[in-house]
Amino acid sequence: MTSNTSTNFAYACKLSELKPNVPLPCEVNDRFVVLAMLDGKVFCIEDICTHDGGTLGDGELDGNCLVCPRHGAKFDLRTGAAMCMPATEGTLSHEVEIRGDEVFVQLKDN
Repeated sequence: MTSNTSTNFAYACKLSELKPNVPLPCEVNDRFVVLAMLDGKVFCIEDICTHDGGTLGDGELDGNCLVCPRHGAKFDLRTGAAMCMPATEGTLSHEVEIRGDEVFVQLKDN
């Protein structure tokens, strides 16, 4: 069986850069992701709206969802699942690890 995850965590940002319920777009190993802290836990999804390929990083949070700023599609930050139209496919969700004041992300391959 093949794994669809990389074997290493890569540095994403300082934990102190994350504000509760405020998305933080950043670049990890040449890929754009969005990090957000919800209820004290940090989540990370790919910074791509599956509806039209636009960026999610400028969107706002609505509960556990990141709302695409272009057409209003919502993606669950915990899983990457598409929660409403116009998106019908989820975006990638990545594993997060906190080490002191640093946030690391294990990027999934498509």
